[in-house]
Order: sequence, then C-alpha cells, then structure tokens
Amino acid sequence: MQPAQLAASIRNHWSIENMARWVRDVTYDEDRSQIRTGTGPEVMAALRNAAIGALRLRGITNIAAADRHHARDSTRKLALLGIT
Repeated sequence: MQPAQLAASIRNHWSIENMARWVRDVTYDEDRSQIRTGTGPEVMAALRNAAIGALRLRGITNIAAADRHHARDSTRKLALLGIT
C-alpha cells in the first residue's frame, strides 16, 4: 500500500468514527451517562444510533439543531418517522 493510500484509508476511518461516535459523545453527552448496569448502556446506545440514523436518512447533518427542532413539538418526531 502506498503512503497516499494509507493516509486516505486512515482519513476515511476517522470520518466514519466522527460521524457516529463523536455525535453520540458530544451531542448526546454519552460519556457522562449514569446508566451503567445490565443492558442499559447498550440499549441507550442503540436508541441514540437509531435517532442519528433517522435524522441522517432525511439528509440532516446538524444533529444537535435537529434534536432541538424536534424537541419543541412531539408530533415532529412522528412525522420524521412517517407515522403521522
């Protein structure tokens, strides 16, 4: 593997890492979660991933702004999922 290919591979890895984990760590403040027993941490991570995925499927890139927008009106969450 050439150095340029290796560098591109590393950048690609970190862009994927940043898209998922950075949003969970910063936007959802996952590192300070007090859920630590049983399957709670895994369930909450799955719910956060589902929320991020639903927003990204709609083309939303600013997850924090979208969370604030959807928090203002409970029907917005349902509309995002196509339920209403």
